[in-house]
Amino acid sequence: MSASPLTVRVLQHGKYETVAMLRNGEQLVLAIVLPMLALAAIAVTPFFDVLGVPRLGTGTPGVIALCVLSTAFTGQGIATGFDRRYGVLRFLSTTPLGRSGLILGKILAVGAVLALQLVVICTTAVLLGWEPPLTGVLPALLMLIPGIGAFTALGLLIAGTLRPEATLAVTNLAWILLAAVGGTIIPRSALPDAIEPIVAILPSAALGDGLRAALTSGTFDFLSFALLSGWAVVVGLAAVRWFKWS
Repeated sequence: MSASPLTVRVLQHGKYETVAMLRNGEQLVLAIVLPMLALAAIAVTPFFDVLGVPRLGTGTPGVIALCVLSTAFTGQGIATGFDRRYGVLRFLSTTPLGRSGLILGKILAVGAVLALQLVVICTTAVLLGWEPPLTGVLPALLMLIPGIGAFTALGLLIAGTLRPEATLAVTNLAWILLAAVGGTIIPRSALPDAIEPIVAILPSAALGDGLRAALTSGTFDFLSFALLSGWAVVVGLAAVRWFKWS
């Protein structure tokens, strides 16, 4: 019997990964609870008022970027790392899925879970008083495409090359650093001058800047989109090249 076309295999694997993520309690904490806590903190913290726009206007796009980090990077990195340990990936290596199919299927699953996150986060933010420009919805969605690709590939690159324990440590530490000083929630323009040039080239800052431009002024940040796309291509190729099944 011949193998199914790549598109069918990717869709099937994406469905499997989506169901697995939604059934995983730890994944749901990363996906929903932590971003909701960040949104609540922003809503009651006056720090974001000094950035020139209402606190939810600046903070909510950052929380959406945090959702991408939580689901695409940390969540996928940790889950894939332990899939390697327990032989799940070794089993998948015997199927026609291949590295590219695995990565694309996981990207689809991240997109599906992120859609659920967006509904929860954006609805809550609107109820708290957030008023994003409708013209910014499409630019924000476009910005999420390379963002999801870049961070999923980065998580898989780490999970596919390091031991599971190291993956757990690296992805959690990176999540904390990128969330705190990576331009995700706090705009890089508000960070110390000494680190701002370094932060400016990170995918977290590009995603945060792009979403803030879209959801505060309704504009499309071409530079951030190009930077994110570059990260997605480079890290994606690296993941396909060096990903180890076991």
